[in-house]
Amino acid sequence: MYALLTIPFLVLTAIVTVATARRPGFAARMRASAWTALVLIILTAIFDNVMIALDLFTYPEHLISGIRIGLAPIEDFSYPLAAAFLVPAIRCLCTPRRAEEEA
Repeated sequence: MYALLTIPFLVLTAIVTVATARRPGFAARMRASAWTALVLIILTAIFDNVMIALDLFTYPEHLISGIRIGLAPIEDFSYPLAAAFLVPAIRCLCTPRRAEEEA
């Protein structure tokens, strides 16, 4: 169930990111997003595992895929991945082309 919830976020992220492919600085933005995603995924792995180990929250087994990184279900990692690419892509699309070219 949780895995199905991640699909719209990941699809939207892919669509919006691809829509910025012709904008200036796309390669640099993708590199920055990839590094950001890596850091966010590492932080998610650390803090989700700590919070789950401390019993601050749990996931019903029947709602997750069963794939885990430590105690954290793999589904938890889709949101930081999406954010690392979607937020810069939206900012790029909201920036007028002329301002992008001057920067």
